[in-house]
Formats: sequence, structure tokens, C-alpha cells
Amino acid sequence: MKKSVIGKSNAKIILLGDHSVVYGQPAIALPLPSVTTTVQMTATTAGQTIASRYFDGPIAQLNHHLAGVVALITTLLERFDGTQTPFHMTITSDLPAERGMGSSAAVDVAITRAMYQFFDRPLSRSTLLDTVAIGEKITHGNPSGIDAATSSSAVPVWLIPHQTLQQLSFHLNGVLVIADSGVKGQTGQAVASVARRKTTFPQVTNQQINTLGQLSYTARECLADNQITRLGEALNTAQEQLSGLGVSSPELDHLITVAREAGALGAKLTGGGMGGCMIALCADQASAKRVKHALLTHGATATWTEVFQDEEEPA
Repeated sequence: MKKSVIGKSNAKIILLGDHSVVYGQPAIALPLPSVTTTVQMTATTAGQTIASRYFDGPIAQLNHHLAGVVALITTLLERFDGTQTPFHMTITSDLPAERGMGSSAAVDVAITRAMYQFFDRPLSRSTLLDTVAIGEKITHGNPSGIDAATSSSAVPVWLIPHQTLQQLSFHLNGVLVIADSGVKGQTGQAVASVARRKTTFPQVTNQQINTLGQLSYTARECLADNQITRLGEALNTAQEQLSGLGVSSPELDHLITVAREAGALGAKLTGGGMGGCMIALCADQASAKRVKHALLTHGATATWTEVFQDEEEPA
């Protein structure tokens, strides 16, 4: 057992495949390494305590809102024969909750990494993802796994539901600006709305869903071959489909327009929609700076900037 360790993870956003992934189409999620969650574990003389933005005190008194975290920590302590081991855990996160950035998965990933280090055990990627699923299943019911896979990855993740979940080769130079609309995303409501729309207007809705799926394949090619202009066009086309599905919002539409007028190559909502965040793809940092300034001036409550460089994570 080590005296003090740190486990880290990062935010994620859906690049393409929002909503269509619910109907079996592929989705691509991007890690945001500059938006992090950190868990520090330190050996103490007595007790097992935790400090976070939601709770500060004995782990045994964690409330039901953090049931996934409780289950994860309890499982790992039993796995390591550490139920009586005293420690203090501090969780620090840059990720906003309920914005489609994978905040719960990021916490679970960072906790798992920290606890494996603390008890001095090796951790493979497959074990990491299987372990994180313990907390995610309680928090989200039936998660796809894309949040955990991306918040623990340095490269994009490709998901086809019930078929494939893998890291992608990544060769792209550019900058992504993420902006918070200031309105909490309504993922459940948005998913239900698309389902109703699919029943009422099956032909047009199915066409929109299929188009979104094809755009994910396009984006995969763009990420592999540094086709940033084409990727921007794909984002714009995806936003048209998502607006047609009724999952955008006036706030998101406004910010997307602002970003494009400020020079973004493409912009769209990300995640469930009906609030939450939007993304804007920019050719370089100068363009991203202009887009970020425009977004903040026109109502975005927060922004994050991620610089992409042509690199690939080892297998």
C-alpha cells in the first residue's frame, strides 16, 4: 500500500452520433484531456473519509445520490481486502454535472485508478472498464460504456451499440471549443421525444437517424486523415438533422450561429440536447480564440478549449 496516490481522468463529448446511437448507429466520442477529474488517496491513521463537491465526511455516510460511487469503492475495498484500511479520498473535478461531458464516469475512472495505485495492484484497460461499469450501472441503469471508455482514453472512441467499442486512430490538427448554454441538458426528455417522433413520422425520422449514422462514418475518415474542413461540414449537417429531430434549443441554436459567424468550420449540439453544451470546430488557435470570445459575449456561461495534434495512442 502506498501513502499517497493520484488517479486522473478526463471529460468527454459526443462528436457525432448523438441520438442516432440509440437506434444502433455508430457514434464517436472525443476525450477532453484539458478538462480533468482528479482523485487523491492518502493513508491516514483512522477512518475512511471522502471530500468532494457533493459530500464531505465518512464514506459510510455517503447519501443515495452517490450510490454508484459507494458501490464502486465498496467493491474495490473488498477486492483488495481493504475494508479496514484507513484513508482519505479527495475528489476534484473540472467537469460540470448534467452537461453531457461524462462527469460520473470520469469520477469512477479516477477513483478506480487511484485505488489500484493505493493498494499497489496492476490495472489493465479491460479491468478498468469492467470495474467502472459497477458504478455506472447504478448511476445510469444501462450505460453504453462510451463515457467510461472515453474518459479513460487519450484518443477518440468508436461505438456501435452491442457490437463495437474501440479506440480510433487519430490524425487531426485543429481546435475544438466547447460552450455551455447555461441550460441543463434534458437527455431523457430528448430521447423520449425522438422516440415519439419516430412513431408519428417514421419515414423522415428514420432518414434523419440514418443520415446521422453515415456522418459518423464520415467523421471517422476525417479523424484518420486530418480532413478538418470536411469534418466541419459533417458537424453542420449533423446539426441540421438534430434540429429536425427537435432536440436542439433556442440557446443552442443561437450559440451555434454565433460560432459559425465567428469563423468556426462547423458547430453542433453535443449530447442529449434541449440544453447542455455545443461544440465548434476551428482550424487553429487564433480562430478558436475569436469563437470563444464570441460565444462568451453572446450568452455562453462557460467554455473549454481542446487543441488536437496529429498523434495516436499506442495500443
